[in-house]
This record gives sequence, C-alpha cells and structure tokens, in this order.
Amino acid sequence: MKKEYIIYKLSESIKSTAKIDNELFTLFGVKRGLRNEDGTGVLVGLTKIGNVVGYERIPGGGLQPIPGKLFYRGLDVEDIAHAVMQERRFGFEEVAYLLLSGGLPDKEELASFRELINENMPLEQKVKMNILDLEGNNIMNILARSVLEMYTYDANPDDTSRDNLMRQSIELISKFPTIIAYAYNILRHATFGLSLHIRHPKEELSIAENFLYMLKKEYTDLEARTLDLLLIIHAEHGGGNNSTFTVRVTSSTGTDTYSSIAAGIGSLKGPLHGGANIQVVDMFNHLKEHIHDWTNVKEIDTYLNRILNKEAYNKTGLIYGIGHAVYTISDPRAILLKEMARELAKEKGREEEFNFLELLEERSIECFNKFKGAGGKKVCSNVDFYSGFVYEMIGLPQEIYTPLFAMSRIVGWSAHRIEELNFEGKRIIRPAYKNVLEVQEYIPISERI
Repeated sequence: MKKEYIIYKLSESIKSTAKIDNELFTLFGVKRGLRNEDGTGVLVGLTKIGNVVGYERIPGGGLQPIPGKLFYRGLDVEDIAHAVMQERRFGFEEVAYLLLSGGLPDKEELASFRELINENMPLEQKVKMNILDLEGNNIMNILARSVLEMYTYDANPDDTSRDNLMRQSIELISKFPTIIAYAYNILRHATFGLSLHIRHPKEELSIAENFLYMLKKEYTDLEARTLDLLLIIHAEHGGGNNSTFTVRVTSSTGTDTYSSIAAGIGSLKGPLHGGANIQVVDMFNHLKEHIHDWTNVKEIDTYLNRILNKEAYNKTGLIYGIGHAVYTISDPRAILLKEMARELAKEKGREEEFNFLELLEERSIECFNKFKGAGGKKVCSNVDFYSGFVYEMIGLPQEIYTPLFAMSRIVGWSAHRIEELNFEGKRIIRPAYKNVLEVQEYIPISERI
C-alpha cells in the first residue's frame, strides 16, 4: 500500500474522529477556549504582575464597557509611557525592572540594571555561529531554536531557584534583540543576496537603539523612541493571553526556562495571536488601492460594509485591528501608539496616510457596530491597528514584526514564570476534558475487514 494513500486515509479519518457536536459543549458546561458565555475569560489563576481592564461587572451579573486600562504591577501604563515620552528618554528597561521586581527602580538601580542588560546582550561565539548555520525563513522559528540552544551553554539550565531564574530572565531579555537582528540580517543575505552585516551591540545604547543599530545601523531619535514605546506597551498583558498562559502551564511542570520560553514563542507565532499586525498592514495597503478618495466617508463606509459582508478584500468578513477579547471602548496601547504614529508620520512625510488610517479607524468601528446591531459587543481599535504602520515607517521588515512582539513580551513571560514557580501551594496546571465517545470493543486483527 502506497505511503501517500495511508496519509490520505489517515487524513480522511479526521473528518469523523475530530467532530464533536456543538450541543455537547453546552450539555456538559464546557467553557470553550476557556471563555465564559459573556466572552470573558474563565478565572484560572491569580497574579500580581499585570491587569487588563475593559469592562466592569454591574449588579445582576452584566458587563458595563469602560475605557480600557492596562496596569503593570498596579501602575497605569499610560502614566509610565507619558512620563517617558515627555522626558524624551527610553523606558523599556525601567518597565523590565518593574515587571521582574515588582517595584520601580531609583536612578542608581536603573543605571546598574541597564549596565547588566548591555553586558549580557552580546551572544556567545557558539550561539552566534549556531544562528549563522540555522536555515529557514521564519525568524520566530529561528528564535525558538536559538533559545533551546542556550540550554546547552547554561551551566545550571534546570535550576529553578530564585537567583537562577532571575539570571536566566535577564540573559534572555538581553539576548532576544541580538538574536532577532542577527537572524534577519542572515535571512536577507541568504534569501535576497544582500550584504551580511553583523554589528555588535554598543554599551551606551538602550535596547531599542541597539536593536535598530544592529538591524539597520542608521536610525532617527524619534524612530528609536517610538520603538521603545512599542516595547513598553507589548511587555505584558496579563496571565491569560495565550503565550503567557503557555509559559505558566509549562512552568508549572517544573521544566527548564528555555523549554518554557520556547513554548511561549511557539504560541505567539500563531496568526491568531502574534501575527495580526501583518494582516492589518496588508488590509491597509489593499484599502489604499481600492478607495480612491481617502477623505470620502461614504466611499469608505461602502467598502468597509462590503468587507463585513464578505464581498471584498479576503472575504473573511473581518476588519483587522478592530475588536479585542477584553477591551471594549478603547485599547490604551492603541491610544499611546497613535500619539507616536502621528508624530512619526510628520517626520516621514506620510501624514496623508496617517489621516486615512485614523479615518478608517473611526469608520470601521461605526460600520462594525451598525453591522452587529444594538445587541452586539462594543468594539474599539486594538494595538495592531497602528503597530504595523509604525513598524513600516521605522523601516522594519515584516519578517520581524512578530519577533519584535516576542522581544518585548519576553519580559512578561519571565515575570510570570518566576511568579508561577514561587508562590506557595503551587500545583501543576491540569484542567479536564470530558470524553464523549462510547467504550469500544477491541477486534482482533484477523477479524478486521
């Protein structure tokens, strides 16, 4: 029997073996996707790290939409970001210290932490050579393999003591920018035949500046500060987002840091989690071509309604960058990024495109709400609506959009792993699945037709 036929037959069997009647989920009270019927997440844990707020409960059990808030260790991210933006400084390292330690550093502590980050940013020669040898055009995959490779060169890879966990976290936070920058430069050389540049990080630069230097050498101050803001707002988003929950689930088994973080990278790589900003960029480019007057509300609304009715663009009925699992009235990350996007668009001479994107945001929300009707969930733009456009203006290639997400979120992953392994009464995370298949009788192979 040919191998191709066996694969085909096994594949065809999935049609029946993977089918479960929808009514059974209701019958057994299963929270599909760990979601309650009102769309909120099932409460599965407690944390002191991040908090995502998009609604409040009202008497009677209903949900009241409220302006979105994101808190890092109890501090409003908007307050952190605005302080950094007003002082025209780099704040990602400060946020990393806050999320790892639970408190803000003073000037001396922050200076020492920055120095520690910069000391750990260069790659060991063996790791560097390994990246040069890795084949493939997906940098998230190369990042995951590089993280797993770091296990080999760690003298105490399986040690889960507090000191060792913190050391590993700092090394990962420090090395992610270098791995990603090197991986892309190798990709552009191998795939596009361009010159290969491997630049060593500089001790006096911030993480955002060093990344841009290693990636493309030349950058403006506004580009670096905008990237720094992107890193700040993506650093943490509560314990329930898929990649962070993946890190907590794997950490609860007691596995090593590198295996757990590689699992988180695998989760973030999925298009339903980390790749949405690329879809927004693709949709925006499509709309720029198919909407002739970028200021005409009627023309914009007509085309957006065609998208919602699955008649235009990719015919999925989705307007990418609109809607969020938690945020309802507003996504605070989108608001912050929009401020920097406006400023960056002026520097790059792309104000007309920014104004069009801003109008698309307004009209998309309005059209979506009308399309869903009065009983539909209230939606807002999410951070992905502007992030892809911002990456593009900075001059970053699409191949690193999702890796940049990981470069930031490694901070939140590390903080949650440390918390998971250090609270009293910790237990392996082990939810249940209800088996809905009846018991079968085993048939001897001689009697099978």
